[in-house]
Parts: sequence; C-alpha cells; structure tokens
Amino acid sequence: MPFKVKVTVYEVGKGDLESRLVNTLQGPVIGYKLPKDDVYVFNGIPYATVPTGPNKFKAPLPPPTWDEPFQAIENNVICPQPNSNEMKMQENCLIANIYVPDTVELNLPVLIYFHGGAFFSGYGSFRTPINLVKSKKIIAIDFNYRLGVQGFLCLGTEDIPGNAGLKDQLALLRWVQSNIAFFGGNPNDVTIDGYSAGASSVDIMVLSPITKGLFHKVISESAAGVAAITLQIDPLQNARNIASQLNFNGGDDLKDLEAFFKTKSYAELISVDFDGMTNSATIVSPCIEHDVSNNTIIAENLFDTLKSGNFPKLPILYGNTDREGKYRISDFDVWKDRMNENFSDFLPQDLGFSSEEEKEQVAQEVKQFYFGLEPVSEKNILSYVDYFTDTMFSYGIARAAKLLVEAGNDKVYLYEYSFVDDNEEYIPYTNVRGASHCAQTLTVLDDISDEQHLSEEVKQMKTILRDIWLNFITTGAPVPKESSHPDWKPINENRSPYMYLNLNSTLKSEYLEQRAHFWDKIYDKYYKGPQLTSK
Repeated sequence: MPFKVKVTVYEVGKGDLESRLVNTLQGPVIGYKLPKDDVYVFNGIPYATVPTGPNKFKAPLPPPTWDEPFQAIENNVICPQPNSNEMKMQENCLIANIYVPDTVELNLPVLIYFHGGAFFSGYGSFRTPINLVKSKKIIAIDFNYRLGVQGFLCLGTEDIPGNAGLKDQLALLRWVQSNIAFFGGNPNDVTIDGYSAGASSVDIMVLSPITKGLFHKVISESAAGVAAITLQIDPLQNARNIASQLNFNGGDDLKDLEAFFKTKSYAELISVDFDGMTNSATIVSPCIEHDVSNNTIIAENLFDTLKSGNFPKLPILYGNTDREGKYRISDFDVWKDRMNENFSDFLPQDLGFSSEEEKEQVAQEVKQFYFGLEPVSEKNILSYVDYFTDTMFSYGIARAAKLLVEAGNDKVYLYEYSFVDDNEEYIPYTNVRGASHCAQTLTVLDDISDEQHLSEEVKQMKTILRDIWLNFITTGAPVPKESSHPDWKPINENRSPYMYLNLNSTLKSEYLEQRAHFWDKIYDKYYKGPQLTSK
C-alpha cells in the first residue's frame, strides 16, 4: 500500500503543533508531532467496536468509518476496570495509539505492544515507546483490549464463548495488516511484544491456528503461555464464583448463568474481586474454547500445541527478571503464616493429584526445596520471593523455552534481567534489592518523568536494553554480528546459553539451574491441563 502523507499545521490546545494526515481504510486521521521529539503520535484510533448489551461478550465488530479527518489526540481512553484514576473509562474502548518517526523512510519494521495487568487492568499507553521510535528505525503501536469479566468470562456458549479480550487483540493484528503501510510501516515485518499478561497473550498468539502471517517476530517479557497464571483451569467454576459475588441466585443451569451475565452492566462486572489467589491462578484469564465460531483462538491446551510442534517457528526473545516474586511481597505478612499452616494451598493451580495425601506429600517436598526444614519467616523471605518468581513467572518461561526448542525452533533467545538502581528499595528484612516483575519493560519503555533526571547508571541501562530490543525488532537477533554487545546465541534443549542482562551482561549456562530441573520433575509427573467448559 502507498504511504499517503500530508504535512500541515493545526492548532490543538495551546500553541501550534506540526501535524501529519494519513489516509487509512476507515478515513483520514491527523496525528501531531511531539514538541521535543521527532515523533508523530496518533492517539485513540478505533481499530474495532465493542458489542454492547447482551452481545457484550462476543467478538468485536468492525471499526467505524468517517469522511472528515479524525483528530487522533485522545490519549486517556481505557477499558472498564477497577481503579481507573484520571483516565477516561468507557465500554467502547478498543483504540490504538500509533507512534511514527519523522522520516521519509518507508516500510519500517513495526512493533506492537500488548499491555499487562493480570487480564483485569491496564491500558495500552501505560508506558509509551517514544524513545524506541526516536531511533527512526521502527513504527510502534500500543492498544487496549477488553479486560476482566467482559474480556475473559468463559462459558463455552454461543453468546459467551470466552476470550473476547484475545479476539480484540486478533482484531488489532488484522487492523495493522490492513492499515500500517499508510503510516510508513511494513506489514510483512511485525514484532509483537507483551509484558506480564501481555506476554501470556503473545505466547497464545504464536500458538493460535488463526494468527499465521499476522506477525513475524516475538518478544515475551515476564510471563509465558504455559505458566500457571495464564489459562483458566476450570472456567465454569470461576464463572460461578464470579456470579456469586454478583448475587446470582440461580442454580447450576448454564443457560441461567449465561442469561444472568448478559444483563450485568460493565460497572457491575468491574466490581468483582480478582487478585490474590494463593495458587497462582487468575480468575479471569484466557480459556480453551469450544468451536462455536470461526474466531476460536485457543482450540486446545497450549502445552499440547507446543508438544505437537504445529505452529510457526518465529524468532523469540524470551525472559524475566531475577526477582519477579517481589510481586507478592505485599502479601508476605499474611501468607507466611498460611504457608506454614497449609503449604499445599500455594501449589500452582495447574498441578493435579490423585489424593489429598499425595498433594500434601508434594507440598512438603516443594516447601523443603525452597525453605529447608525452617518455617517461612522474615529470615528466609528471599526464598519466598524465589518461590513466587518460579511458580508464577520464571518456570513457565523455562518450560516454554525448552518445548519451543524441542519443537524445532532454533531462534529462541533467553535472558534474565538483574539490573537495579541504588534508589530501588531493599526487599524487606534484607539488604538485597533485585529486579521486580517487568523491570526490563519499564527500562525499555519511556520513563514516567523526564529521563534527564535519572541516574547515569539507569540512563546507560536504558540505552543498552533499547539497543538490544531494536536489534531484535529490526534483525530477528538481539546481538547481530556487527553489534558491540556480548555475543548472544539461541538456546539449545538444555536452556543454554542465556544472557544475564545488566550493565555488564554475560552469557551463562543453565537458565534457572536446579530450580528448573526441580519443577521439570514435578510437572512431568503431576501436570494437569485446563478443562473445557461444558456445552
């Protein structure tokens, strides 16, 4: 498609900003150049339409069209969620933000960010990719998708099939294929990048049978599709638990449950409490679908898809931070006592046992591996952090990486990010800091304040990581031959080598080492895949 651009000047708010008009398939859109950067930003472009009323759980509808130029300036639209703060929360929330460098170059590689938030919160422009785009090497996109009950309620029925939020993501990928050339991007060179729940999402997109050709490289940050946090193990029971919170008085009939949810407003749906599950479960998250439409994204357990090898073998940059489990520090004072009373409550949700005795036996084996013979306490809080690092995030990545290689993908690059600034707070009761959940994402994306006020070490780390990410987006390798960074090769079946990312990055062997081997044995024996909902 030709790149149609007209540069002019429009008055927006205070002062005059240089603008760019782009003709899309929906109609002309106008974006504006940032005052201090050579980047045009097109905010709030609707890429699809949310169905409403009793159809609100279905796949998205086509986007609107227009004849007059669409002023792409609204940057605060988010999908319904708790704690919306100063943002503009609205049901019809499927918007994309496009970041285009001020260059005459065409066919630029395209980067699409999938935001995180445990599938019930977050929004596309949480952190922006402007500093990546300032390189003038890429075009970047972030976007919203439906969240919480509206996005991920799974009944397996025609009206509530499940995975509405994933179907929004699919619609965005298709929109990019149809429109990004107008902005100067190459639809045949698209990288998808997700962090946290967004990383789970991009893993799902890689393995889905209906996404072939929509992207060509993958970055997955701090989560994995086969991690315990990703797929619902029992969607129907989760739906009943949610309905109970909303005072559902019906019985077990699926039609009654479906009818109940179809009458609920999004204000009621976002009142449900989602977080804090001890078994690393997410109450609203993707599910295996029944084949009730041609938009089925997850047709089987993702583990089975990985084992089959029936998916495209794309270049993948995969990794996590060294202290992901800091995510659960706020629960420590309560959970340490609960872990000592009944550790089996904290085993990952995707493990299954033949009896309570077997479950208790495995729980004690796991507890001893992390805590020895000592109770969980302030003295071993680092082991507490390691436990949740592994069960929620890192082991899922380790497991997926190994399966990818076994399936024939020889372009999997693995890392562990460990950089922390001296301003980072210590983990309670220790003199240890450690990189938090998705710290690498916050390093690559724009800082929430002026980056000139950051320490020199943080600036240096941002420069290093952005260069590595740009290398991968543009070449498919994080360290091309001409790069000044340490040589970085894809992993083999032993999850080696992997890059230990900090100011002095080094290539290491045996990702997660004995911790990965320990969980390999547990999952080989006790893994229980997610269930289908009843028809």
